[in-house]
Amino acid sequence: MDLKNPAGPYQAPEKFDAKLVKEQTASIEEFPTKLKQCISGFSQEQLGTRTLPGNWTVAQVIHHLADSHMNALLRLKLALTEDNPGIKPYPEWLWAELVDGKDLDIAPSMEILGGIHRRFSQVLYNVDESAAHRTYFHSEMERKVLVYEIPALYSWHGLHHLAHIELLKKDRGW
Repeated sequence: MDLKNPAGPYQAPEKFDAKLVKEQTASIEEFPTKLKQCISGFSQEQLGTRTLPGNWTVAQVIHHLADSHMNALLRLKLALTEDNPGIKPYPEWLWAELVDGKDLDIAPSMEILGGIHRRFSQVLYNVDESAAHRTYFHSEMERKVLVYEIPALYSWHGLHHLAHIELLKKDRGW
């Protein structure tokens, strides 16, 4: 098993597939519940444990998911309402080092994830084929990102980090 990508590598969709977008959107909608179940009963010590040597703690991962998925929803809405807007990348590794990124109290980020994922899935469930081909421009990737790529990336992203936490639980016998 690839410890860096325990959920497998990200596979960008080659074309729009309405059924696949709905499945990925359902995964996004269900993610906060899956995460909550995975970390249910975690102590402060467990939340402060690194998922892999040199990586973020469980709490930092959860705060990162909230930060990342907030940005994803904003990017989606920009793409749906503007013509190929440029989005602002952010240094996620530095955000994880801010005081709110290191806080062991994950309740605010769990609340954010619940709300963001509800709104994220609500918008995605209503994306038709025309809207699915709208774009935003990602300056770090130096390319246009299609709206139908967004559910693929963020359904994978959540499961990617969830798999790291699940591996940690298994490894530690939690």
